Amino acid sequence: MSTTTTMAELPGLVGTELGTSEWYEVTQEHVNLFADATGDHQWIHVDPERATKESPFGGPIAHGYLTLSLLVPLFGSVLRVTDTVMGVNYGLNKVRFPSPVPVGSKVRLTATLTNIEDIAGGKQLTFSCVIEREGGDKPVCIAEPVYRYYGG
Repeated sequence: MSTTTTMAELPGLVGTELGTSEWYEVTQEHVNLFADATGDHQWIHVDPERATKESPFGGPIAHGYLTLSLLVPLFGSVLRVTDTVMGVNYGLNKVRFPSPVPVGSKVRLTATLTNIEDIAGGKQLTFSCVIEREGGDKPVCIAEPVYRYYGG
């Protein structure tokens, strides 16, 4: 389920769950590429053999910030605003990682629009986002991203 709307219709969606993304598999390759991009090569992420033997998670897990970065591809399938010329990530109000993401897990995002404000040339939107793991009993990420959408 996803929402397609316009800038003018956005205020009417405050408080509305916009949809849920498709499942996205987090692979060891994704984790390794993220480790290379960020310089975070902690063994619980990049050494499957050691992580299986020594970590409390029973195997390698995704970086928390990798999980957070999945907001970008997952969010794109939840909300589409048809009359924007661009959108930018303005920041985050809150982020928590209540549960790890074991490598090989599938995750998905559910997003709710919680606030909207007019800004010069567009609108600032705040969302409540939950990333869950397939078969998990707790969310793997809870975040309040703030995006700015600009019209044409």
